[in-house]
Amino acid sequence: MNKLAAISSWSGGKDSCYAYFKAIKAGCEVKYLLNFTTRGTGRGCFHGIEGRLMRRQASLLGVPLVQREVSPDMRKYEEEFKEAVSELKINGIGAMVFGDIYLLEHASWVDRVCKDLAITPVEPLWNLPAARILEEFLDLGFKAIIVSCQAEKLGKEFIGRCLEKSMIKEFEDRGVCPCGENGEFHTLVVDGPIFKEPIKILESETIFKEGFWKHWFLDIKRYE
Repeated sequence: MNKLAAISSWSGGKDSCYAYFKAIKAGCEVKYLLNFTTRGTGRGCFHGIEGRLMRRQASLLGVPLVQREVSPDMRKYEEEFKEAVSELKINGIGAMVFGDIYLLEHASWVDRVCKDLAITPVEPLWNLPAARILEEFLDLGFKAIIVSCQAEKLGKEFIGRCLEKSMIKEFEDRGVCPCGENGEFHTLVVDGPIFKEPIKILESETIFKEGFWKHWFLDIKRYE
C-alpha cells in the first residue's frame, strides 16, 4: 500500500515536531514542511523564530522546508495559507499534518480549510493529555528550549530553559498548559532522534516585547 503523501505544518516548536514524528511513524510520507513567516520580519508567525534557523532545523531532519511570507491579518492569512498548500498539492499531496491538541477553534479552522483544499487533516496529538504529550516527547530524546513566554504567566527566568518533566508541575501550579496550547509559551526543538545532529545556541539575548501580549523572547543571534 502506498503511503499517504503529506505536508507537515511547521513552526520549529515541539508540537509541530512531535506531530510530524508521530505522523511518519503512523505511515505518512511527509514530503514537505510548510512554514509561514510574517511579511517583512523574516520570523515565524507565532513562535517568532528566524526563518533561516528553521531552515537549519529542516536540513537536520532531511526534509524540504517550504517557507511563505503571509500577512498578519488573519483574513488574508487564510487565503495565503490556501494558496501555499494548493501549490504543493500538484506534487501528489493528499494530507496535511497539524500539531493541535485541544483548542476546538483551531481544529474547526483546520477541518474547514482542509475541506476547501480537498486534503485530509492529520492531527496526531488531538485530545491527548498535554502532560502526557510532553512526557512522551522528552522520553523519546527530543530537546526543546523555551524561546518566548507571556510575561503575565511565566517570568524571564523561563526563557532559554530546556524543557524537563519536572516543569510540568511548575506550569500547572501557574495555571499554564504543560504544552503551552493557549500560547503561554513557545519552544524551539534543538535535538531529537530524527535530527542528524543537535543545534547549538552560541549567542542569544533575552528581550521584552509588548503587543497584544507582553512577552519575554529569546533573540538567538548565533548558532550552529
